[in-house]
Amino acid sequence: MTTLTTPAPTVSPGTLTPAQPAGPGVVVHRDVMVAMRDGVHLATDIYRPAGADGGPDETPLPVIFERTPYDKAGTPRTEKSVARPEPLSRPDLAIKLVQEGYVVIWQDCRGRYGSEGSFTKYLNEAEDGYDSMVWIDGQSFGNGKVGTMGLSYDAHVQMALACLNPPGLACMAVDSGGFSNAFTCGIRQGGALEMKQATWAYNRAMEAPLASQEPRILGAIQAESLHDWMKQTPWTKGRSPVRWDPDYESYLLDQWQHGTFDDFWKKAGIWAAGYYHDFPEVPIIFMSSWYDAYVRTTTENFEGLKGNASRPLTLIMGPWTHGNRSRSVFGDVDFGPAATFDGQVDEDWLAFRLTFFAKWLKGEEVSPRDERVHLFIMGGGSGTKTAQGHLDHGGKWIETADWPVPEATPLTLYPRADMSLGTADAESTITYSYDPANPVPTLGGALTSGEPIFAGGPVDQTEAAEFFGCDTPGMPLIARRDVVSFETAPLEEDLIVAGPVTVRLKVSTDAPDTDFTAKLVDVYPPSADYPRGYAMIITDGIFRVRYRKGFDKPELVAADEGAFDIAIEPFATANRFAKGHRLRLDISSSNFPKYDINPNTGAPEGTARDLRVAQNTLHLGEGCALELQVIPAALVE
Repeated sequence: MTTLTTPAPTVSPGTLTPAQPAGPGVVVHRDVMVAMRDGVHLATDIYRPAGADGGPDETPLPVIFERTPYDKAGTPRTEKSVARPEPLSRPDLAIKLVQEGYVVIWQDCRGRYGSEGSFTKYLNEAEDGYDSMVWIDGQSFGNGKVGTMGLSYDAHVQMALACLNPPGLACMAVDSGGFSNAFTCGIRQGGALEMKQATWAYNRAMEAPLASQEPRILGAIQAESLHDWMKQTPWTKGRSPVRWDPDYESYLLDQWQHGTFDDFWKKAGIWAAGYYHDFPEVPIIFMSSWYDAYVRTTTENFEGLKGNASRPLTLIMGPWTHGNRSRSVFGDVDFGPAATFDGQVDEDWLAFRLTFFAKWLKGEEVSPRDERVHLFIMGGGSGTKTAQGHLDHGGKWIETADWPVPEATPLTLYPRADMSLGTADAESTITYSYDPANPVPTLGGALTSGEPIFAGGPVDQTEAAEFFGCDTPGMPLIARRDVVSFETAPLEEDLIVAGPVTVRLKVSTDAPDTDFTAKLVDVYPPSADYPRGYAMIITDGIFRVRYRKGFDKPELVAADEGAFDIAIEPFATANRFAKGHRLRLDISSSNFPKYDINPNTGAPEGTARDLRVAQNTLHLGEGCALELQVIPAALVE
């Protein structure tokens, strides 16, 4: 655990720029340059009610504050609803919020758009957020209460500033982000790098100040083939498509090559779990979705902070991909009209936040719906193909008292030598070759920020031309020799899995380092619409064996080490495996480009130029198990 030692910074009071009309009854101070403790200034727009004279109304009001690297004057892709499919721009959203009785502040993160300084992803956000909150707390337009909100990176920065317990913080709406521990979810996972960090760096470098100021730099980045560069990983200094912007290449390679969980990772911006003991006692909404990249961080933050009556928490988990709460179709799958946030949890996400802020910033008496656990249980659809060509998987929302679900009971299934999944069997072994030059291609799952290389969502585990790395379109992944697949008999009744998922393996390898992956799959039986059935990915995970003794104690495998135990922790999920379906567990050693490729050489993380084939062995018996949580059907009916 850490001890909070952040001193109160000396922050310039700043000068508000002249107020300009922004909309009916609203004015804005644009590009107020707020000084941070190191003298860097962050561009900040402040929206306020207009007074009778056309200037700002000086009545102190509660503040809604959002920090973003995505342009404080831009248009977020997700500020929309089913009824309003065109997203609101930040200025338009600010006008709506001001008309509800708030001062609204949008701020560009350091080194992005109008703000000064150099951008180092995540690592300045705690101090910059804290310093900004100190500045807001000193302004006459506020009444001392600040609510934060934001999606993805804008969720990360909320958790970062809250770790330092800033003045004025009154409530938080943390949507699809906010690192509990970026080493185990968000930057790395199971020891492997999440390759969304590489695609994000490439895409965002084109918006960076260097590219904006130097057309030749922008042109150089755009001229790179990201598709071809993904075949040449790991990238190294000066050998990457991001090399044209040294700041972006530098922070990315730091994430890639720093493979030990030490002080590099134990920072407020990326390790909220280390600060839970100092965390503000304020109401928090935690929202994510089963096919988002932040399932684990969302549930860990909820579990780590719950149990304090002074900190009422909400947890919302939908079936969506990253931030897409007003849709019901993802990948090849349709979760049905009930899948959206809109009309189910509340009228829409904006209405939910307005109720939340009205209660905690203005003290209004409103519905207590914001203090529950809302879970979407996937499954239960017809299994036929919809008119739009998607699998009708269906699903239903439930509300529970807590997470994990209190009524859940454990279910343990064991991989067996006959490739079934059931009760424990006699000890046996299965060996396969893992060739890093031919990794298992990523087919959907919990992914974000991978465009144009990969995208998330539930898809059939069959190779298709649109997926990176698929050489044999039409062939199921289980046809590969390096995918070891175990499945149950057809289920005699529905099985509703809801909770954490753990895969315990006893393994050995002839390589000094290698990976093991696990994937949970809902297997539909053959039908008229799907003659070969449909193998729908539910969740997956990875483990790099150099971390078998702890993420803080990487150690290569000795030639004579023999078998050892590891645990893979796929993201939690909630899915109804219907009667007649099979539950399947796929084990392999790669899932690329979701995770970086292990070269099997034992080279320091993110530096290898050589590859070797590993002989990897599963030691079946009681040491190999799939651990699930099952809830009674009565909770969902």
